[in-house]
Amino acid sequence: MSKIAFIFPGQGSQYSGMGRELASRYAEARRVFNEADEALGFPLSELCFQGPPEALALTRNTQPAVLAVSVAVFEVLRSMGARPGIVAGHSLGEYSALVAAGSLAFAEAIRLVGVRGELMQRAVPPGAGTMAAVIGLGRDAVEECCKAAREAGAGEVEPANFNAPDQIVISGETAAVKKAGELCTEAGARRVIPLKVSGPFHSKLMAPAASAFEAELDKARIGAPGIPVVCNVTGRAPSGAAELREMLARQICSPVLWEESVRFMWQAGARVFVEVGPGKTLTGLVRRIVPEAATFAAEASAPVEDTLEFLKGVL
Repeated sequence: MSKIAFIFPGQGSQYSGMGRELASRYAEARRVFNEADEALGFPLSELCFQGPPEALALTRNTQPAVLAVSVAVFEVLRSMGARPGIVAGHSLGEYSALVAAGSLAFAEAIRLVGVRGELMQRAVPPGAGTMAAVIGLGRDAVEECCKAAREAGAGEVEPANFNAPDQIVISGETAAVKKAGELCTEAGARRVIPLKVSGPFHSKLMAPAASAFEAELDKARIGAPGIPVVCNVTGRAPSGAAELREMLARQICSPVLWEESVRFMWQAGARVFVEVGPGKTLTGLVRRIVPEAATFAAEASAPVEDTLEFLKGVL
């Protein structure tokens, strides 16, 4: 297997202006944005390039926007000869990974994430749920703090993203996340950082969205990937299209096992991790999980040639 893993970011990596420079320089990127606009029936490209930030932050807009930018970067890299041997994406980023692996056509992916974002936004009333990142506390301790908050009657809260050994995101009802965060601080967490999100993603509270989304997945054409795709739900590569479809349904209300996913790719032979899309969050997480890995962020605002130079230097 190639030593190169492409990893794709999820919600939270968006920013106004993302993809604008890319589209101005590369025909492959322009084709992706044009296809996204046509598939969705509104100018998603303008939202990516110009904002406003408050509109871009709405889940129903964020998800297709991040997907479009990530796939645009990927298509430019592919046109220049860059090929991954394995792929993974963080939450929403899993759809970008599926496009890169040939399992989903981009038009199908953009339609699916548009529906996914709408369902997730509607699942819990605004302000009723949230998420917070717990820094510097182990998995068992975070789970115990969430359990204690639930038992204290604060509401539903649970670990949602196992991002790195020292970074775990909790998700749930707003009061319960606040209480669990306080308990985590008392237990020794260095910091508890409230996240700017519009809902309690990857928690049981998203079950209505997951159930409704199954019908959309049943209609989607999802094929067997041409290269391994590591799934968030298991931290492993599924055996085929049927299992992959099941993983996508479960992903909405299941924790993101990002640490396990990165370790799986490392054990499978990946030694170079390239983050493909807006932001650099995943690059930092990989460094904390496997410090020996070579990492690079093929950021949407940077020249793609920089990524190619990096790959030449490490391969």
